[in-house]
Amino acid sequence: MTTASNSLGETNSEAAPALKDDLDRSEPGSQGDTRPLVAVELARSREYSTADLEANRRSYLWSSRPRILHLGLFVTAYVLAAGFAQALAVVPGTGISIWPPSGLFIATLVIAPTRSWPWWVIAGLLGELFSSALWFHNSLPVALLIYSGNALEAITGAWLVNLACRRPVRLETLQEVLAFVLLAAGLAPFASATVGSATLAWFGVQSFATAWPLWWIGDATGVLIVAPLAVVVFQNLRGKTRLSGGQWMEAGVLGLIFLSVSTLSLSGYLPFAYIVMPPLLWAAVRFEFKGAAVTLTLLALITAIFTISGASQFISDPQSQKHSQIMLQLFLAISAFSALIVAAISRQHQQAVLTLRESQRQLQQMIDALPVRVWSATPAGEPLYFNKRYQDHFRSVIRNFESLRTPSIDGLVHGLAHPEDAPEVQRTLRACFESGSAAVMRFRLLEKDGAYRWSECRVEPRRDDDGAVAEWYGVSVDIDDEVRAQQALRERERELSQLVDMVPVQIRRLTPEGNPTFFNKRLLDFFGLNDLAQLDKPGMSRLAAAITSLVHPEDTARLLETVRHSLATGEPYSTKYRMRRADGAYRWVDGRGEPVRDQSGAIVQWFAISIDVDDEMRLYSDLAEREAKIRRLVDSDIIGIVIWDLDGRLIDANDAFLRMVQCDRADLQAGLRWFDMTPPEWQEVHAREEAEELKATGKMQAREKEFFRKDGSRIPVLIGAACFEGQSKQGVAYILDLTERKRAEAAQVRAEEALRRASEELARAMNAASLAELSASIAHEVNQPLAAVVANSNACERWLMAEPPNVQRAQKIVGRIIRDANSAADVVSRIRALFKQSLDARLDTTLGGVVDQARTLMAEEAARSRVPINIDVERDLPVIALDRVQIQQVLVNLMRNGIEAMDGVGDPKSLAVRVHRVGDAIQTEVSDWGPGVEQLDRMFEPFFTTKEQGMGMGLAISRSIVESHGGRLWVEKNEPRGATFIFTLPVETEKAP
Repeated sequence: MTTASNSLGETNSEAAPALKDDLDRSEPGSQGDTRPLVAVELARSREYSTADLEANRRSYLWSSRPRILHLGLFVTAYVLAAGFAQALAVVPGTGISIWPPSGLFIATLVIAPTRSWPWWVIAGLLGELFSSALWFHNSLPVALLIYSGNALEAITGAWLVNLACRRPVRLETLQEVLAFVLLAAGLAPFASATVGSATLAWFGVQSFATAWPLWWIGDATGVLIVAPLAVVVFQNLRGKTRLSGGQWMEAGVLGLIFLSVSTLSLSGYLPFAYIVMPPLLWAAVRFEFKGAAVTLTLLALITAIFTISGASQFISDPQSQKHSQIMLQLFLAISAFSALIVAAISRQHQQAVLTLRESQRQLQQMIDALPVRVWSATPAGEPLYFNKRYQDHFRSVIRNFESLRTPSIDGLVHGLAHPEDAPEVQRTLRACFESGSAAVMRFRLLEKDGAYRWSECRVEPRRDDDGAVAEWYGVSVDIDDEVRAQQALRERERELSQLVDMVPVQIRRLTPEGNPTFFNKRLLDFFGLNDLAQLDKPGMSRLAAAITSLVHPEDTARLLETVRHSLATGEPYSTKYRMRRADGAYRWVDGRGEPVRDQSGAIVQWFAISIDVDDEMRLYSDLAEREAKIRRLVDSDIIGIVIWDLDGRLIDANDAFLRMVQCDRADLQAGLRWFDMTPPEWQEVHAREEAEELKATGKMQAREKEFFRKDGSRIPVLIGAACFEGQSKQGVAYILDLTERKRAEAAQVRAEEALRRASEELARAMNAASLAELSASIAHEVNQPLAAVVANSNACERWLMAEPPNVQRAQKIVGRIIRDANSAADVVSRIRALFKQSLDARLDTTLGGVVDQARTLMAEEAARSRVPINIDVERDLPVIALDRVQIQQVLVNLMRNGIEAMDGVGDPKSLAVRVHRVGDAIQTEVSDWGPGVEQLDRMFEPFFTTKEQGMGMGLAISRSIVESHGGRLWVEKNEPRGATFIFTLPVETEKAP
């Protein structure tokens, strides 16, 4: 009907001017004057057209009528949504909080055809009147005015959304969602809020300023919540939602989580209502627009239930209820906006993924349909893909191709390329795979008829973000006809051939005198020039100006001389130099120049090109330096280098390794294997640990082992290995001969043993040397118990001679005599122990007791020097096996040195002995307040002393005693003065038998 009406209108509009022109050209009264007839026909045409148009309009309007069932459902939904809104009117006198009918109305008009909008507006009016009668009890004028604002809002929002998004609107893209939010939920509610607030103010219900913001945000929230659900329902009335079993399970779990979180948060058990956002956004991400619409509806229903029941956290006292209502509206609006935006982003992501997959499929089909042969390979050159044309070619020339495993590129080249071309193609491909550079090859390829045809293969790498080669691509094109044509035309088109040979990069043209007249665009862009005139300088030719301005100063003179020589002699030139790029960086180029001559041989112009070879120059430099380093390493006589494969075979080795194992090149060619050279006790380690480590990590950490020499003797070595990059079957091993090191270690062990024996001998000598110094203390120790024995014997005699004899007292005295005699015997035993060297003297002893005895021995000497001795022994120290007399000698020596060091030093004086555990050792510290030690590194050298009468053997012997017990003795400076001698004895020292 729309098309018929438009055609009729266009015919009438075009016929009227034509008829008028005919009447104007005809003269009155002339034969054939048709003006009266035309006028009559025109009048009839207009009369009939107006009637037909009116009938068409009525027919058009009636034919656009929706089904009565749909209109009835719309009216019912409108009334129920209005009742729902009334239930959420938590603030008396402020109207509703959320107006869901606005979302229903806009969604209906967005989906419905524009010509049916009048019917939906009439149905909305009925719904509004029913709602006013049932829920709001407004007067008819108020209801009509409010509805006019609602209808204007719905029509405006639907029109704007359709205009911005184009039909059909599915709200599946971010653009559609943003347009819907801004236009339908943001801009359209201005109409209803303005009309409704004005109506309330006119009838004295509420002021315009108070009602307008609540009305606007209520309509906007209703649009955001209800319209998406309505769109989902309308779009899926005849379709079925296709979800997998896992998606249904995820939807169920998500629903339970969402219902639980929203119930707890909105009922006030959780302090923050927006905690429902994670499950809401989860639904939007996983189920896109449908999930967002359903969860928003559930959220609105749960909010309504708790709001109506008064248990919602958005219900408060009357003074702050208006604020709570605004918070409720904002909560629902923000939730809806966030869910819709996230759903749109998720949908766009899914569409992008589907588009990518479809693009890949189409690309695959396109590649297979191309009239070229395409292949791809790994960075190491292993084939990944051959397109259909290549596979068809392989099947036609290779027997049993289907039964073969994935063929190697090298093998295919060897079997299919012309024997004269195959080696060069293989070298070029290997160079590409090793260097990462592209290449173009021309070679003859075997076809199914047995003939060879010329093909051109271009090999290009695809690099990742780090610049490393991720994959290789090759395209082979049949150029047989082209090659043959070139061969036929080469002699006749020499000038053209010269240009073609020099094309692909920067080109310039020069006059016979050498002045540049043309730079191609690539060269101008390289230099950052817009025109050659920028190179002109007063008093200088353009050639000289160009070279001095654009070439590296170190290359300027050489290039000028080369070019001028060619200009003078007419000879071509080729040289490498550095050109300055627009950003100031210099890059190496390969410059070439060729003259163009006329038939007489005169030069008419010069053509020159420059090819960027900066990367190649740097690469060649790096490769040359690397090769030199590797060659120096391989040729060295220090480290043995072996090339091997994973089955244990030695492929190659340098002379240093062959000398180690007493073999020669003939033995290597005859076949050497790691396993045969490995002693039996190392074979299991070689087979299990080394091979597995190489297979797993591609390298083997350096370790010591032994190899058999050719004569059967063994050689200790340090060996490390690594697989070659890109391979897992071959690698290189580095072997270092440890024979001299093992000999040095053995010699060191023997020297250390000799030093230990000498130290023990020195310690015994020190014992004897120190005997004279200890004699006074020993005599004092012996005299004390002996004097006590004599005194007690006299006392015992008196008690026995008494009348009557006092036997009890005498017995006590006898006990004292026995004790003092034992003390004297202990002193004698210690003297004998000084000259006894045996581990039998080591007993399980607490070090605290030895310290107490040493203090007793030094007590009289310390008293004479007025030096107090402070002892600090940690409790619960473990017993250790030690030679009590020797350790006591060490303590006495250190304590005597400390006391003597404080002679001539003013107060305060103090000698401190501290014993405590440090890890697995017991540490003893002897500290004094003397002048300190100056030469710490020489204190324990034999015969080094700082005393006038000293022998310099005390500290050396003491260190020997401590080290023979497995401990360590050293000295540290005190602050502000003095020194601390410290020695440790291990707890794990060999126990006494």
